[in-house]
Amino acid sequence: MTDDHNSEKTVEAGAVDELREGLLADLAATGKPYNMERISEAYEYAKMLHEGQRRRSGEPYIVHPVAVAKIAASLGLDNDAIIASLLHDTIEDCGDKTSIGEISSRFGPTVAELVDGLTKMVSIDVKDKESQQVENIRKMLLAMSRDIRVIFIKLCDRLHNMRTLGAKEESKRRSTALETMYVYAPLAHRLGIQRIKQELEMLALSYLDPIGYAEVNDYIDKKYGQNKNFIENIREDISKKLSEYDIKFTLEGRVKTVFSIYNKMYNQKKSFDEIYDFYAVRIIVDTELECYTALGIIHEMYKSMPGRFKDYISTPKPNMYQSLHTTVIGRDGIPFEVQIRTKAMHQIAEYGIAAHWKYKSGEQSKADIDRRLQWISRLIETEDETRDPDEFMEALKIDVYHDEKFVFTPKGDLISLPQDGTIIDFAYAIHSEVGHRMVGAKINGVITPIDSCPKNGEIVEILTSSAAKGPSRDWLKIAATSEAKGKIRAWFKKERRAENIIVGKNEIDREFSKFAHDISDEKKNEIVVTVAKRIGIQTADDLYNTLGYGGISITKVLPKLRDEFDRVMKSEAPRENVTVEQVQTTTRKVKSSSGIVVDGVTGMQVKFAKCCNPLPGDSVIGFITKGFGISIHKRDCPNVINAMSAPDADPDRWVNAHWDETDKRPGDLYEALLQIYAANSMTIIAEITAILADMKVSLLSIMTKKQTESEIIINLKIACKDMNHYSSIVSRLRGIKDVVRITRGYN
Repeated sequence: MTDDHNSEKTVEAGAVDELREGLLADLAATGKPYNMERISEAYEYAKMLHEGQRRRSGEPYIVHPVAVAKIAASLGLDNDAIIASLLHDTIEDCGDKTSIGEISSRFGPTVAELVDGLTKMVSIDVKDKESQQVENIRKMLLAMSRDIRVIFIKLCDRLHNMRTLGAKEESKRRSTALETMYVYAPLAHRLGIQRIKQELEMLALSYLDPIGYAEVNDYIDKKYGQNKNFIENIREDISKKLSEYDIKFTLEGRVKTVFSIYNKMYNQKKSFDEIYDFYAVRIIVDTELECYTALGIIHEMYKSMPGRFKDYISTPKPNMYQSLHTTVIGRDGIPFEVQIRTKAMHQIAEYGIAAHWKYKSGEQSKADIDRRLQWISRLIETEDETRDPDEFMEALKIDVYHDEKFVFTPKGDLISLPQDGTIIDFAYAIHSEVGHRMVGAKINGVITPIDSCPKNGEIVEILTSSAAKGPSRDWLKIAATSEAKGKIRAWFKKERRAENIIVGKNEIDREFSKFAHDISDEKKNEIVVTVAKRIGIQTADDLYNTLGYGGISITKVLPKLRDEFDRVMKSEAPRENVTVEQVQTTTRKVKSSSGIVVDGVTGMQVKFAKCCNPLPGDSVIGFITKGFGISIHKRDCPNVINAMSAPDADPDRWVNAHWDETDKRPGDLYEALLQIYAANSMTIIAEITAILADMKVSLLSIMTKKQTESEIIINLKIACKDMNHYSSIVSRLRGIKDVVRITRGYN
């Protein structure tokens, strides 16, 4: 048995040595001047540290870091990144055998910093939005901001893990695929690394919806089989024509990916026959001028489809992507897409920011890379300015996942905004001072409200005044981007501390007034200081200030405030007189059949205010009406704001209320109002009702009114479960071509 065991170890050792030779051969094939001696040393060190460890598939663990290093080499990453790839799991899995200090001593501080950054990037649970997840993502963003190679290596690591995911149990496969689809694939897209992004999406989809994946794959096989020679014939025709014009070119052909078709069929509700870019050819030329020449040749050869031309050369995407896209009709009436770009543009399209390492042509300076990564800094600033995990996650979604639109300044400068970006976001994207001094705006020369959402391609002019008093607190509710919100908060934090403290203290005092017992100012301060420290804030004034400038919402503070209040009241009560019943009624609650808990009031009917129609997930407040119970409003309802600030306001009639998260029932539905601004088309109503029917959403009422000759306003009343359900409905409706914008409630 010993001989057999030793023989098996010898064979395995030989196989591992072959891994090293394969890695070195792949590195040599890139043509880059890699330091093979240092990389071999790193390989041997990683092999020694991982000795005896195996992957779930049964392979020696060293197979994984070698595979990651090979993928990193395919991106053209440098010596330090390749070495860090080989060592990326050593601290986490072999921490008792090595340390960051040891790695720094052996391979240098840069490698050690990369490995340290990768070690700190712990697993992210995409379903959890609480503070721990925000901290994990913040670590990832910080590591990226210090050295972007950290996320490149992490993407390579994730890609190999996805390629070998089949060895893991079903629950782990699904959670890893979800994390990949919603965190890592969008990050690869944001960095412009399309090769990795597309493979991550395909692999994740195959685990998340294997039936849908197989169905679409079957569609592709059948359609490609029907027109097997189509792409080859098209390439032959285009090659012949381009050669007549003495253009040097490379021509590629492809069929659209499974994920891309799946996304259009299942998310955009398109039939397979409505996908016009199933076939595509890519023309790669030497110069930008030749791109436009080739475009003219293509439009001369084939009939173009209206509305299917996009010029990403003059208007690049935020991830640096540049190309001309046009869809034309080929033989037998079959449409296909043509992409035209230069070699340099193709390098960026395939490798994004990583092209800086793969092709050092001098076109991408470090300053240019830093500019492309400003969105990371903005997200970190957002995390610093707000302690609200939900808000940080929303900022992450907007900055990483959003579909962009392009808006111009009067001088022709291009500003990229998310689809729901407003004039406020536009102003702050230009400069902080432009936003702070804004008093109005024009879209295409016409005065417009600052909460308007400019459309793609429109020209926006910001009107400023040196006499402007700065932003309004209401702008925080209107702005969509983390950049704008962060700059507004920073202004209030710096310029209005005294005012913030008053606003924040009033919010805290208002909550204290709703508790069942009076309490001294000294005890109030003690409670507030304790709550502040639990949140990570040092003093009561700092907490008031943070509440005042919007760094944290009162709804996040309230549970801790109530807990601390109850603790103090219990500790003060005479022990011999305290009964269970007395302690339990310190804060009285009544739950209505509508899922609302009202604090401090019992035996009263609860109803929802028609002016704002609150939904589960909204921050709410109750108003004691005369004879009709308690009316529940959204806290930001204009009627609430006006009533509280009125000279004859009665604060005693306002009571704290919140949704009962412990007693949700699947069948509970609530009324929600939507106002849709849309182009006046014959099909718009049909498209809206079709989407609602598809989502099984009850349509309670629908009214339309003409706004202009070409635009209408559609008021919908629907039944939905909560804010998440409402958001998903709005997201689907925004996908309708003629929809301009959607607001909640009726104006």
